[in-house]
Amino acid sequence: MTDWAPMAFDEIVGVLSKAGDPARREPMAAYMKHHFAFLGIPAPVRESLTRAVFNMLPKPSADDLLGFASAMWELPEREYQYVGTGLLHRYDKLLPPSALPALKQLITTKSWWDSVDELAGHPVGSIVGRHPDQRSVMDAWLVSDNIWLARTAIIHQIHRRDDTDEAWLFNACITRAADTEFFLRKAIGWALRSHAHRGPAQANAVRAFLAEHDSTLSGLSKREALKRVKH
Repeated sequence: MTDWAPMAFDEIVGVLSKAGDPARREPMAAYMKHHFAFLGIPAPVRESLTRAVFNMLPKPSADDLLGFASAMWELPEREYQYVGTGLLHRYDKLLPPSALPALKQLITTKSWWDSVDELAGHPVGSIVGRHPDQRSVMDAWLVSDNIWLARTAIIHQIHRRDDTDEAWLFNACITRAADTEFFLRKAIGWALRSHAHRGPAQANAVRAFLAEHDSTLSGLSKREALKRVKH
């Protein structure tokens, strides 16, 4: 890792620490069930400020990205984790398969749906999409006792569009269908709905899958799967 990450860290902390709105801190924390403290910066403002910082810096390496994200995870305010996930998304194609253990650490630390979902689609989904042999990692995460790793595996194809491995997706949904955990049931429905929205053929496949496994899938998963899907 070069000095990029420490430099970016100092710039981001300097900018964001001055931009917080004390009046917004409590409502933002309440929305996230008080799991995290907040600076009180609305997403559009945060994104504008961080974009300006990163646009001034040279292109980072994969090690720079992971080092910076890890440093963001050390800070108490949630906006910093959002900056870390946003940067990993922005440069997801720079990350090799060897980044997955570091991403796993981020997913399982300060875990909640907001950070996990961003990491699942980008960059985890990007890495597995570019390196299909890494599907074995998703196989392992899918059956993990850690619900956030399992959720990541279920939704990692959410942005894959026509490259979605439908058979793997359907198998993943059945593998975790018996779970009573809300975040896994919701993830199953979301992943199926996203696939159904890709076109008539995919929508029909999802409907057929739901019909075949009607007694296995939860009501929540089934409702989510067909939300806003044309009939």
